[in-house]
Parts: sequence; structure tokens; C-alpha cells
Amino acid sequence: MNNKTPKGIREKGLEREPNPVKRFLKILGPGLITGASDDDPSGIGTYAIAGAQLGYTTLWMALFTFPLMAAVQFICAKIGLVTGKGLAGVLKNNYPRSILYPAVLGVLVANTINAGADIGAIAAGVNLLVPIPINILIVPIGLFLLILQIWGSYRLIANIFKWLTLSLFAYIGSSFFAEPDWHQVLRGTLMPSFRFDGTFLATVVAILGTTISPYLFFWQTNQEVEEAISHGQKHLWQRQGTTHTELRYAAWDVSTGMFFSNVVMYFIILATAATLHQAGKTTIETAADAAVALRPLAGNAAYILMALGLIGTGLLAVPILTTSGAYAVCETFGWQWGLDKKLSRAKHFYFVLGGSTVVALFINFLGIKPMYALFWTAVINGFLAPPLLLIIMLVANNKAIMGKRVNGLGINLLGWMTSAIMFAAAIALITWGKA
Repeated sequence: MNNKTPKGIREKGLEREPNPVKRFLKILGPGLITGASDDDPSGIGTYAIAGAQLGYTTLWMALFTFPLMAAVQFICAKIGLVTGKGLAGVLKNNYPRSILYPAVLGVLVANTINAGADIGAIAAGVNLLVPIPINILIVPIGLFLLILQIWGSYRLIANIFKWLTLSLFAYIGSSFFAEPDWHQVLRGTLMPSFRFDGTFLATVVAILGTTISPYLFFWQTNQEVEEAISHGQKHLWQRQGTTHTELRYAAWDVSTGMFFSNVVMYFIILATAATLHQAGKTTIETAADAAVALRPLAGNAAYILMALGLIGTGLLAVPILTTSGAYAVCETFGWQWGLDKKLSRAKHFYFVLGGSTVVALFINFLGIKPMYALFWTAVINGFLAPPLLLIIMLVANNKAIMGKRVNGLGINLLGWMTSAIMFAAAIALITWGKA
């Protein structure tokens, strides 16, 4: 591996910016987008259900998961920066097919299920604004997203809809207006509690699965590659290798994205605990149920805020879910890929992306309630993520792949700890979940 690469284009561009605030904003890129997409409808539903069912007892997980999330996403970013390839491409060139194919199949299945649940959530958000049945909205929304991805641009989608996600910050204000028991809030935040019953264990696995999701691993590595290509590094030899400064920038980018993701997570749990749980409503079946947590701040406008949150995060997340699966499949078989490529140049890429979207649409007609679908999608991710994490850690410590950029002691400790914790949570749910 060539680690003597000249100073990266992004690094040079940032050094030319004298204003420290503008320089920091320019650092933010793939990691920030990953953090925003991490609060997808599946995450919103999972956190809302956690707060409604268990009150303040899972608040500690927002603090606990932050370093784990940041470490994993930084490792994925580093793999992309060092190798100049996406994760599937790295596996294809360095590991047997018995590892590559299950990993790619796992992420494709998980992403398709997650995309299906998120499309249903977008429809539920629209339903809060206009009285159109959710099932009627599913296909038009799916086709709209597909058309934007094939003939439009994900950057266009992100620029249009990223502002809608700001409505999620209403949970912060609602948390204070609901006048929670601050003693219990501090206790739930700083004193971790754990129970070996099905409800609690399923919630823990779901929170881990929606914060440390399989699709984020593939998306992060490929986005680092796409970022390099967009700066003119179109050949593999130009992208291989990275510098200490660029890795530092990647760490800031990823940590910022994960921090904002967890702030939203914390206050969704807090707001639903202070409103729904305190009122004895521990079951959330619809988006309207989850919107009740915003009433202390917004009154009847809570439904508008909830709708904007579901629509905005869903429209950001679904393309990431379907695209990251398509990335993995195309790198596996050596096909052309990339959101900036035209349909005629990357037919296989858009075929996989389109197929995943179509299958995701049909998931919504299985009769599963939208909020339950979001929660159990997160649980599925909680089971699929641990073996993928194991593979990522092996890659990040392989000198033949990473050269001198193999993991250091600190990042290794966090990475292996994350893998062990997610394996343990999944095993605990299987062992004690029905007890």
C-alpha cells in the first residue's frame, strides 16, 4: 500500500482557508451526512418507543454509544481514504468469497428492509399533513425517490431536504417545556441500568442497531471515494494512501456527525419519556402517537413538526440505504457505480438500486404497523451489524491493506469493544428475550 501519497486535494484546499470557522465547515462532508442519515425514521421510531416504554432508563445509551459510533465510522472512513476503494472492493481483493458474499448479501437485505420501513414512515409523515391513506402514498413516494436518484442527484436531494431534519431539534425544546423530573433524567443519563427482560433487551439491540447500522459502514467508505473522485482523483492510484492531517479532518467530520445524531437521539427519548411515558401511554403505533411528545412545545403544530421530521430524514436516508447496497453489489462484481454517473454508464448500479427500492415498496404491504416496522428494522440491524464489524476490524488491522495506517491502540479498543457489546446484546436477546 502506498502511504507516501502527496498532500490530498481536500487538505490543500482547507489549508488555503484562513478563517477557522469556514475551514471547520469545509471539513464537514461524508461524516456529517452519515450522522444526519443515522437519525432516519427507523431511529426516530426506535428512540420514541424507547422513551414511551421505558421512560428515562435508556438515556445513558446516548452517551455510551457516541464514542462507539464515532470510532466505527472513523475506521470506515479511514479504510476508504487509505485504499481508495469502498468496503466491498477491499473485501473482494483481499478476502475469500466466503466472507465477501455473506457480507454483501447481509447489507443488501438489511438496507432493503430498512428502506421499506423508512418509505412507510415518509408516507406516515405525509399522512399527518394531508388525509391520504398511507398505502396509497407508498408507490408514488418510492417512484419519486427512484427518479431523483437515477435522473437527478443525491446532492440535490440532500440540499433540498436536509433543512426539514432541523424540525427534529424541536424535541429539545419540547423536553424542557414538558417539565420532566430532572432528578430522574440525571439518574437515567449518568447511572446506566440494565434488565434481562424481552422489552428492555429488544430496545437495547434496536438502539445499537439503529445507531451503528450496517448501511453506514459501506456508505462511509464509498462516500470517501466519491468525495475524492469529485476532487479530480478519478484513478485508483491517485486515491490510494492518505495523510495524518486528512485522517484528522475525517475524525472531526465523523465525530461532528455522530455528536449531532446522538443529541437528537437523547432528546427524542427524553421528550417521549416526559410526555407519553409519564401519561401512561407506553405504546406507540403511529406517527401521530409519536407526535404527542412535541405538544408541550408546539401544541397542535406538533403533527406538522413530526411530519417534517419523518419526511426530511426519510428522503435523506432511503437513497443512502439503497445506494450503499448497490455500491456493495457493484464493487463485488466489478461493475461501474456512482451517483454522479449517468444511467447509460452504470446500468447495473441503477438496476440494483431500483430493484432494492421496488422490493422495499412491497414490504409496506405486509400489514406491519409503521412504528413497529421501524423498531424491528433496528433490531434486525442489531443482529446483522456485529459480524460486519468483525470483518471491518480485521480489515483495519491488516497491514497488507492499510500499511502504516492500521488501527492504533485507542481506536482498536473502541472498535473491538463495539463488536463485543453488539454481539453480547444480540446473544442476550436470544437467550433471555422470552424469559
